[in-house]
Amino acid sequence: MYSWVSRRLEQTYERLLRREIGDGPTHVAIIQDGNRRYARKQGDDAPDGHRAGAETSEQVLNWCEELGVKELTLYTFSTENFNRPAEENEPLFDMIASKLRELADNDRLHDREVCIRAIGEIDRLPERVREAIEYAETETAGYDGFRLNIALAYGGRNELLRAAREVTAAVEAGDLSADEIDVSTIEQRLYRQPIRDVDLIIRTGGDERTSNFLPWHANGNEAAVYFCAPYWPEFSKVDFLRGIRTYESREQSWQQSKVDRAVTLVRALGSLELEEARRVAGRLREQLPQAGVQAVTDELEAQGSTESATETELSETTSPSSAD
Repeated sequence: MYSWVSRRLEQTYERLLRREIGDGPTHVAIIQDGNRRYARKQGDDAPDGHRAGAETSEQVLNWCEELGVKELTLYTFSTENFNRPAEENEPLFDMIASKLRELADNDRLHDREVCIRAIGEIDRLPERVREAIEYAETETAGYDGFRLNIALAYGGRNELLRAAREVTAAVEAGDLSADEIDVSTIEQRLYRQPIRDVDLIIRTGGDERTSNFLPWHANGNEAAVYFCAPYWPEFSKVDFLRGIRTYESREQSWQQSKVDRAVTLVRALGSLELEEARRVAGRLREQLPQAGVQAVTDELEAQGSTESATETELSETTSPSSAD
């Protein structure tokens, strides 16, 4: 009876959260933390926790489809994880290889045109994992319905360091000029596959840190971050919807900040030169949401009215009738 009532309440809450959510993020990245702690809590071994976590990962794919998320990145194995005991990592490598092949052979994923890609220092992984990666990538190559990135042997600091070294080597070899270095120069040298900027990072397991995860694509995009207590195998749809709601709240706040800064800039320029303020406002309108465009327009109209009033006052003070 209790479980039935709890499930009904959870379903009701899910519907309430869903109604609060709009378009949502395009790219969600998840740090799947807590598999081992979940296993210990259940009295099981670490591999059992990883297997339970893999089931959650498959559920998240379904939730992304429901909410219109276009790209999902799962932090599955970090470069630091190589320091764990072999008796823990070897079963994990077996499971990763098996799951990649299962995903690549899943008819539903093919129907949804899911493109599977691995990012990280793939050459450091065991041969069976590398072969499974190649199989999954080959079987789903060319799909663009949804993008699933599996971060394996991944470390954000190492990724940026390697890109910097490659850029430096290209400059020293004369293949690249220092003046030509820009954002795309770095992005072309990041791990293996291009990905979208990250809109939302979710971390399970209670720790409130992003653990060297996608610094270029997340920090550079001012991604929202949602930390939650459940271990990864316990992560529910309600938790996922809460994360999406956090993103939307953060996005609304960020958009309002952009609007406020734009209006402040136009106001400051307008006090010096109205025509310059109009030129800047024209450029800003292309980067702002509709509410921001209206706010900038209102500010320009207010400045135009002030300038007209000032011109009228000056005309009156210098007219012959005023001189009399």
